[in-house]
Amino acid sequence: MVSSGCGGSDKSSTPTGGYSLPSPTPTATTSTGGIDPLEGASTTPVERPPTDSEKIALLERVAVGRHEGYDRVVFQFRNTLPGYRVEYVQPPLKEDGSGNPVEIKGNAFLVVRMEPASGFDLNTGEGVMIYRGPRRLEGSTAGTSVAQELVRTGDFEAVLTWAVGLSDKVDFRVRTATSPSRLIVDFRNH
Repeated sequence: MVSSGCGGSDKSSTPTGGYSLPSPTPTATTSTGGIDPLEGASTTPVERPPTDSEKIALLERVAVGRHEGYDRVVFQFRNTLPGYRVEYVQPPLKEDGSGNPVEIKGNAFLVVRMEPASGFDLNTGEGVMIYRGPRRLEGSTAGTSVAQELVRTGDFEAVLTWAVGLSDKVDFRVRTATSPSRLIVDFRNH
């Protein structure tokens, strides 16, 4: 399920069977009329500890979309924000736990590692699958120009990892939002 309406407006169009995510109002205008919509973006790693290390953040949705000046990836959580590390990595990419190689479209690769986080809630007796979306999301179906593909590379021992395949190594910016809890990664696009 890919949504092209992951930011800016609640009046987004959604493909059949898809969904849209509400997003915070951008702090800068989304038009490039002389204002950089990704002010402060860079290619250096971004890291933050969890807001509540006792609670596992439960992934509900993942969305990707294109905006004027940037492509956006949103991870939405049910209960809290996890800690995270967002950084460029060199291939080959590998699955957490198994170490199996992961194929992903792109020429540059950014890994979003979130913990404690999972798409599966183990605190419900037998466990409940929370994230029911696909393991792979194609950027082209959302009209993105830089974000080629998103792939879940791990959901193992409360560490949730997604890789983003990009056409080029571009500046990125990481932000968070609440109500619902979201981790937002924006990539400078063409």
